[in-house]
Amino acid sequence: MSKMERFTTIWEARRWASLFLKQHNREEGVADLLLMHHLDMSRANLLASSKDTFPVEIQELLMEQVRAHAEQGIPVQHLIGHEEFYGRHFTVNEHVLIPRPETEELVQLVLREIDREYSGKQLTVLDLGAGSGAISITLKKENPMLCVKAVDISEDALAVAKHNAVKLDADVEFFQGNFLEPFIEKGIKADIVVSNPPYISINDKDTLDDTVKNYDPDQALYAGDDGLDAYRIILQQLPSVVKNKSLLAFEIGYQQGEAVQKIIQSGFPQSNPQIVQDINGKDRMVYSWLQ
Repeated sequence: MSKMERFTTIWEARRWASLFLKQHNREEGVADLLLMHHLDMSRANLLASSKDTFPVEIQELLMEQVRAHAEQGIPVQHLIGHEEFYGRHFTVNEHVLIPRPETEELVQLVLREIDREYSGKQLTVLDLGAGSGAISITLKKENPMLCVKAVDISEDALAVAKHNAVKLDADVEFFQGNFLEPFIEKGIKADIVVSNPPYISINDKDTLDDTVKNYDPDQALYAGDDGLDAYRIILQQLPSVVKNKSLLAFEIGYQQGEAVQKIIQSGFPQSNPQIVQDINGKDRMVYSWLQ
């Protein structure tokens, strides 16, 4: 697009961005996300303001970011600096996994089980693989009675999570280490252990979208040849931290349900792990009461 052809209205900006993205086989909805961010508008306001003048001062930036996503695959969340999770804005960057809607369902499952089994009780929750802090912070905000502790092996990821906890006023304690190791060292016991660990086989890297494989941190994605290494490590560590009755809840790859069930039962033979499907009908979570 030449300078003479540049858009003057919001509608023209939206049309140009959508077409450019479509031509590069990208989601056209990214155009709206960028426009909503730069114009500080809701989607409804964006649509209602289509005839308004588009600000000249952000035309270059919008075009640059549309091209960056379309041509390089830079995630739109990295371009705007945040992602929405459970109705809250979480800062994200190249050091953390971008929170996905499926993980909201993991949070819902844990909150549901807490209400059913532990209503009104003070509980210790351990979130393994804190990332942006989406799971741990959301659990604390949704149920302030919880004592929430989160761990990540990455210092950079923990910096993002701590920033989000401050921004969202969530009292979460963060630790650095490999899954349950810091809690074992400190003698911390858990009522609930929740994790969205890395679960992709390293052999599947080339099948991933470039917005994922080129920009999400490897250590948040890959877990050995079969994608199950993280679950095995956590189950080896679990006996040292769980109480007489504890809840374990995992997010999983959609083909890993039975394998993760077996890993849990290998460590806790009396457990009865349940596979739960996500909103799209795919196996997405496994949870079990450990007694």
